[in-house]
Amino acid sequence: MTQPVMQLKEVQKTIKGKPIIKGLDFDIYPGEVFGFLGPNGAGKTTTIRMMVGLMKLTSGDIYIKGNSIIKDYKQAIRHVGGIVENPEMYPFMSGWKNLIHYSRMIPGIPNERIKEVVQLVGLENRVNDKVGKYSLGMRQRLGIAQALLHNPSILILDEPTNGLDPAGIREIRSYIRRMAAEENVAVIVSSHILSEMEMMCDRIGIIKNGELITIQSVQEALKQTEQREVSMEANPQQLATEIVTELVGDDISQSGEMIHFVASRAQIPDIIKHLVNGGVDLYSVDVKRSTLEDAFMDVIGGDSIE
Repeated sequence: MTQPVMQLKEVQKTIKGKPIIKGLDFDIYPGEVFGFLGPNGAGKTTTIRMMVGLMKLTSGDIYIKGNSIIKDYKQAIRHVGGIVENPEMYPFMSGWKNLIHYSRMIPGIPNERIKEVVQLVGLENRVNDKVGKYSLGMRQRLGIAQALLHNPSILILDEPTNGLDPAGIREIRSYIRRMAAEENVAVIVSSHILSEMEMMCDRIGIIKNGELITIQSVQEALKQTEQREVSMEANPQQLATEIVTELVGDDISQSGEMIHFVASRAQIPDIIKHLVNGGVDLYSVDVKRSTLEDAFMDVIGGDSIE
């Protein structure tokens, strides 16, 4: 069985006597992209700061490659790369010189490794340009390259697509998936753009009020969101409406020859059978699938997203 690269063991954080994080306990595995979600004030950023050593734990521990972040901080943190705030670069220097500069802070990084990370984030053609000329997305990619210089086992990215346009968001999503696959790096990503998390992540963890609500695969989260928006082109429309009303209640609307209603995923086959057996002709059935946002709202009860 694959060993976890990071383990949170009953992690707690109290600030001024107030419990902020209340016993988080979960594992992160190599090669996965793990999405970390939570409503405003849930404690997501506090947890990330503890993961990278920017904030002390009140109790519990975090193990990185088996090393305690409390008892053996240097050995634990050497396996971590991260961007917790926006990456800071020297704008008057080229991307390559920035990476050379940061590589000197960590002994033993050869130029070959710098070339590898430049290629991994797709900056081969622009790495010799001054960073001041880079787009925001390119600076994010250079920041990720910097975080990967020392071959970390885990990469932590707090809002990596913040401020990017749609093309930049797609780029970063692509490179995050690529890094997990090619480098076997575990990537922890926080983001408030849930549609991106859906496309980017293998698993998600949701916290609320400092407590872990759920951890599950993205596909499991989508399957568990029961409600579907259904539109049917049916004739005769009135008969179809009466049959559907008996099955799901009277929250049904009509437009043209279409009827619209909400039903659980499990109900839909039965509804179709009743309509056909009842003499209704169906010309189209459109079911709007659940999104990660739907699943998120189901779990947190409609709080705002951080």
